[in-house]
Amino acid sequence: MPESAPLEIICAPLTVYIAPVGEAFPDVDEVPAGNWLKLGTSGDKNITEEGLTVQHPQALEYFRMFGSTGPRKVTRTEEDFILSFMLADLTLEQYAHILNTKTVTDTPAASGTPGYREISLHRGRTVTQRALLVRGASPYLDDGNSQYQVPIVVHSGSPEVVYAKDAPAALLFEFTALEDPNDDDYPFGKLLAQDADALP
Repeated sequence: MPESAPLEIICAPLTVYIAPVGEAFPDVDEVPAGNWLKLGTSGDKNITEEGLTVQHPQALEYFRMFGSTGPRKVTRTEEDFILSFMLADLTLEQYAHILNTKTVTDTPAASGTPGYREISLHRGRTVTQRALLVRGASPYLDDGNSQYQVPIVVHSGSPEVVYAKDAPAALLFEFTALEDPNDDDYPFGKLLAQDADALP
């Protein structure tokens, strides 16, 4: 659904996809295909109303000199890209993503025994890496798209699943980018915003 003007004021949901590291990112006007997996059985309709938060934290080191009181130089010593949201979807296929992308085992029903699915609750020593694609509205083009393309992320959150009678149980998704060793220009990936339709 296109956004109404002014387009630079974005009031629209974002859809989150993950894929194996190295999966090609789709063009900004293409439907994600291949190994891109949409998070949430119903996509952005499973993300709670708090929305999706993108953080760019940093640590700066200020240098002060003997002859003055203010800082004279500053260097950036740390920076991160972090994306987080709450997903109201407790299917085991979604739950597995916050537990290091565990395999969902499906045991079919048999005579006298019910069918069921299961996942391990133990994440283990190895941290699974994924590529991340986050698609939303463009601030330039009516019915256009923008997207975050992050080549390597890990699930860095420590989720707490709260079961209550007055709110849906939800899963905390928190992704932190790792630097892409093959891309010095865009080590955390890039943000694209469509400003024109493709030519015929």
